[in-house]
Amino acid sequence: MIAGFHVSLWSPSALSVCLALTHAVLEKTSWLADRELQSLEWPVSGLPQVIHVDNAREFHSEALVRGCQEYGIRLDHRPVGKPHFGGHIERLIGTMMGAVHLLPGTTFSDVKQKDCYPSEARAIMTLSELERWLALQIAGIYQLSLHSSLGATPLAAWQEATSRSTSPVRKPVNPTEFFLSFLPAVSRQVRRDGIHLWNIRYWDNVLSPWAGRMKRQLMVKYDPRDLSRVYLRDPNGRHWPVPYADLGQPPIALWELQEANRRIRESIHSVPDQRSIFASILEQRRVVQQAATSSRQRRRKEKTPFSKGVISASSPDDQNISSTEEIKPFPVELWEFE
Repeated sequence: MIAGFHVSLWSPSALSVCLALTHAVLEKTSWLADRELQSLEWPVSGLPQVIHVDNAREFHSEALVRGCQEYGIRLDHRPVGKPHFGGHIERLIGTMMGAVHLLPGTTFSDVKQKDCYPSEARAIMTLSELERWLALQIAGIYQLSLHSSLGATPLAAWQEATSRSTSPVRKPVNPTEFFLSFLPAVSRQVRRDGIHLWNIRYWDNVLSPWAGRMKRQLMVKYDPRDLSRVYLRDPNGRHWPVPYADLGQPPIALWELQEANRRIRESIHSVPDQRSIFASILEQRRVVQQAATSSRQRRRKEKTPFSKGVISASSPDDQNISSTEEIKPFPVELWEFE
């Protein structure tokens, strides 16, 4: 039974594991409703007792280990050099990817399979559309299809197993806290003027009890997709959102920040500060937007002469046809069935 998934263009990371695990653990009723898939039944939710993983770097991340310890989840890594330990999940991934590779715009699994297929030219789906398609493929097809090993559909096998279980399914008390528990984190001391992270200052009045008064460092968690706020974990384990000290600055992603820092160091050979970081990122966005606008204008100009030529093209015979001449239909045969 597929418990959850996550789709993105990011490389595998602690964040992608966090998002996939969060989707697997939380109930999916509202998630399906947001994607207009209320008719699908996807009852899997709850905290697992154990998670089996391979030895990829993201499965050894501090965020995953810490989150599993906090929620009493055992993390079981596959023995090194023993790929057959994950044979069942590899077969499932192969089944899913076999369906994905039938979609227009697929890049296939390797260069040889792709060959000369123009993936970018054939691509028609957005990331959100692909996510919706995958949900239909999982909950609308796969989990309703007869499984040879189970002798039943995955959904029926799941429902039977849960009905026989005598222990209730463990669920996180607070879904947001569960998500935050698996985010990447760094240790920082709360200064008098707030939290400093990536040369950006964060402040909220909630920091006042610790600002400049606690020598101990606290854990600060962050979502790499949006650095406009970080999450301070207080000594009691509660997370507090802390926004930019300068609320006028735009939300940025971690990759934008890293690229801006690289550009600043290469151009002026100095340590980036908050002002130069945001100025560089805004300039990058302006360049991208300007390029996108000019590309759209160029494409329209390239299409215009061709379109005019097609519209104005006519043969001498066409010009002699009267606009008031009656258009007669072709004769057809009428077939009647008893």
